[in-house]
Amino acid sequence: MKIILVTGAAGFIGYHLCETLLKQGHFVIGLDNINNYYEVSLKYARLHQLGIEKESASVFSKISESTVHGSRMKFIRMNLEDRIELPKLFKLYNIDIVCNLAAQAGVRYSIENPEAYIDSNINGFLNILECCRHYNVKRLVYASSSSVYGNTEKIPFEETTNVDLPISLYAATKKSNELMAHTYSHLYKIETIGLRFFTVYGPWGRPDMAMFLFTDAILKNKPIHVFNNGNLSRDFTYIDDIVEGVVSTLLKDSKNSNLYKLYNIGNGKPVQLLDFIESLEKVLEITATKNMLPMQDGDVYQTFASTSKLEYDFEYKPQTKVGDGIYEFVKWYKNFYNI
Repeated sequence: MKIILVTGAAGFIGYHLCETLLKQGHFVIGLDNINNYYEVSLKYARLHQLGIEKESASVFSKISESTVHGSRMKFIRMNLEDRIELPKLFKLYNIDIVCNLAAQAGVRYSIENPEAYIDSNINGFLNILECCRHYNVKRLVYASSSSVYGNTEKIPFEETTNVDLPISLYAATKKSNELMAHTYSHLYKIETIGLRFFTVYGPWGRPDMAMFLFTDAILKNKPIHVFNNGNLSRDFTYIDDIVEGVVSTLLKDSKNSNLYKLYNIGNGKPVQLLDFIESLEKVLEITATKNMLPMQDGDVYQTFASTSKLEYDFEYKPQTKVGDGIYEFVKWYKNFYNI
């Protein structure tokens, strides 16, 4: 059993990852700054599922213990870029593996608040790398993003594609993370595994993502905003498939002996946005009112992951059909909001 630090533990992917690791018997230290980029009540609700209560979780630098999993699950509220408190955490626990999912998310918000992206995604990631270096952590798995591909026309997106032309600051910070990780792998022999996440959806999903926004609007009889007049496609990937892939990169031995690794983690089957909306309408049994809008700044026209590298090195096999994933999300949404 491993001691695994999961940053972004109150987030969508982080929460599900913690649940899975705990079921497998590992020791998990969750970290999150619980910022207000979206409603914090959802973040605390996720933590509650892990047995971490709001009263203690809301206090910065206080270590909480799970009421469900006991000493195998601990949580601390902290900013990733805190150069005083983060090293203390590494010193206190003999951490085997780090999974860095904490980041300021969102393409559009990076236009409004660029400073938040540098603080968390650049300075915070450097702090993680330095702690891994000084406290002998041999494997770091970290979240990159499909956003690094920008509007590349080469389909499907492959890890060898040139990604030197980001079209949002968010994407630029993720590309920076990959470069920083390469440097630390080279200089300090840390195994770094970057995961370029494609559009992740499912229960406990983020309120700023299409799945959540569309469901919320349709159920409230409000129009949904469809950008670029619906002429978009996304590689929608269900949360269970994503977590299975992340767990593999954390715990399995890779067929790739290089210390620096980079992978797409997606479904490999892009879906047209209007087809996605139609599938959601079928599950909800409601026809959406669509507000057709032009393309948004910083957004991309399509995402399409080639996942062959991750499939070969870590036996990654996404299996959830989009219709099934939508059904599971809607079921969770209605239960969570008592609809």
